[in-house]
Amino acid sequence: MTERQTPRERNEKDRPWLMRTYAGHSTAEASNELYRRNLAKGQTGLSVAFDLPTQTGYDPDHILARGEVGRVGVPVSHLGDMRRLFQDIPLEQMNTSMTINATAMWLLALYQVVAEEQGADITQLQGTTQNDIVKEYLSRGTHVFPPVPSLRLTTDMICYTVNNIPKWNPINICSYHLQEAGATPVQEIAYAMSTAIAVLDAVFASGQIREDQKGDVVARISFFVNAGVRFVEEMCKMRAFGRIWDRITRERYGIENPKHRRFRYGVQVNSLGLTEAQPENNIQRIVLEMLAVTLSKDARARAVQLPAWNEALGLPRPWDQQWSLRMQQVLAYESDLLEYADIFDGSHVVEAKVSQLIEDSFAEIDRIEEMGGAMAAVESGYLKSQLVSSHARRRARIESGDEKIVGVNIFESTEPNPLTADLDAAIMTVDPAVEARVTAALQEWRDTRYQPPFNHPRPCKALDRLKVAAQGTGNLMAATLECARAGVTTGEWAGALREVFGEFRAPTGVSSAPVAVTAEEGTAMAAVRRKVELTARDMGVGKLRFLVGKPGLDGHSNGAEQIAVRARDAGFEVVYQGIRLTPEEIVAAAVAEDVHGVGLSILSGSHAQLVPDVLERLREAGAADIPVIAGGIIPNADAELLRAAGVAAVFTPKDFDITGIIGRIVDEIRKANKLDPLEVPA
Repeated sequence: MTERQTPRERNEKDRPWLMRTYAGHSTAEASNELYRRNLAKGQTGLSVAFDLPTQTGYDPDHILARGEVGRVGVPVSHLGDMRRLFQDIPLEQMNTSMTINATAMWLLALYQVVAEEQGADITQLQGTTQNDIVKEYLSRGTHVFPPVPSLRLTTDMICYTVNNIPKWNPINICSYHLQEAGATPVQEIAYAMSTAIAVLDAVFASGQIREDQKGDVVARISFFVNAGVRFVEEMCKMRAFGRIWDRITRERYGIENPKHRRFRYGVQVNSLGLTEAQPENNIQRIVLEMLAVTLSKDARARAVQLPAWNEALGLPRPWDQQWSLRMQQVLAYESDLLEYADIFDGSHVVEAKVSQLIEDSFAEIDRIEEMGGAMAAVESGYLKSQLVSSHARRRARIESGDEKIVGVNIFESTEPNPLTADLDAAIMTVDPAVEARVTAALQEWRDTRYQPPFNHPRPCKALDRLKVAAQGTGNLMAATLECARAGVTTGEWAGALREVFGEFRAPTGVSSAPVAVTAEEGTAMAAVRRKVELTARDMGVGKLRFLVGKPGLDGHSNGAEQIAVRARDAGFEVVYQGIRLTPEEIVAAAVAEDVHGVGLSILSGSHAQLVPDVLERLREAGAADIPVIAGGIIPNADAELLRAAGVAAVFTPKDFDITGIIGRIVDEIRKANKLDPLEVPA
């Protein structure tokens, strides 16, 4: 029996982790006010959420930006917006995390120029740019350029920061969204580590880093991970992550200094598991997930940001975000957690689980290496198909009841919830007029950026130099900084690089995903398949055709992919072209493919504008009889408006039975074609 461990002296107590709240919305001015308010409440770092046009390199007046401006983050279209975003916030004293990937170099350039204008010493700037483009092809969907030039942008930024902003973390290799897309712990570890290998190989092959700087590069690589509600497994995952990183950096790259090999990570705990049904249960889920990344001292996160309890309902209010911040503060300042060494050292259970995760993860890393590495595995579609398949299996377990979720498929009875008594007041909404104001302000910037007080040089020369640099092999950061100082807009910067690099449509993973729910006689799936067959026969067609569309810039394609896979397995011919389509493109495809139903998936809040647009264009095309089904995070009031506009059915995260949804879609197709309801026993 080991000697009983006692608390250490209070002056030896560990420092708390950085406490952040992921925030940003509407406008730079509104977000600045929110940041200053959160800092006053005790938040110890900033975590900036950018809107989808900013993330994907479009200005607010671009056709694809319709309905997306200021929805899921703050629009930053140029240097003036970045100035307003951080007004009265001394950047030299901040630790700022920016969740930005395809346009990370651009946003860092804007941040650096604003810091310089404040008089900051840029060598003292601290923070992180996410800058992990690989997971964008797999799960988040804000990629812009093809993999090779995207990796070049990442590489150039890492080399620039190591040489010029040495305290900055230039990349946050991000497994968070992989778990959201269905990754198992082994897949999350393996895909993140394979990405890190691809990035480090590219950096060291670039010729921009001296041999004696390799340790400095590795020391600036950080990770952004997910922690689900299975908190013992998640804690073991973090211990495994650290050991694997230590081994890779020592054996593959020869990094001798243990401090350089330290696995440094921040965490946003799981949002996938937050439920619209009985949302108050999300509080205990978030706390358990937080414990997974804080309990083990040797695998403790350096920064933690927690979602709000109501994120499955819509955009959290400042009070909801404050509640999540207070959870962290109670754990750090009221509990005795920080007074002990690692409380899991010596646990046989933990050690066995960690060892198994390490073994399985290295096996998957080796498999990806045999394919040519992470970039090759992205381009082949292997990684995407693995995630779609894994997510499909998870959904099937929930629907069958094998995986239990309180309030969803078990213990569903509930008392009235005072937190959601007024659903429309339980979340924050973005004023629809924001988009027009931001667009007008952008036009004013374009018209006046050369004039006092800023007197920016003409941007055309800076953009020309950027394109010339992109055609060569030199580091692109200098040309990007010149663009920032010249008043170039986000869309202009990305547009110049699109001319050189082109764009990329990632594999969807749908066609190669295996069957997740079989159709044995007597099952719900068998009944739905029969409905599909009978309806096709009644309509005189070989197969029912269903289009799944992702209008706008929302890249969260997990739900759309699961609907597409299940519809395929139910006997539909499915048309799914991936993300980032205009309403015009969706309607054109629906007409060209002569589909019998259209499903629109939107999680970014742009449904109120984009779904009616699709309906109107279908009417104009003479296809008003095609039923349109909408799915996503859609508040009740918005759902009523969509139904009034002509949407046949609306599904939200509470509708977890995908097979049942496919059955409802068949019902709506029958109704639209004036066929009698079809009762097929399950």
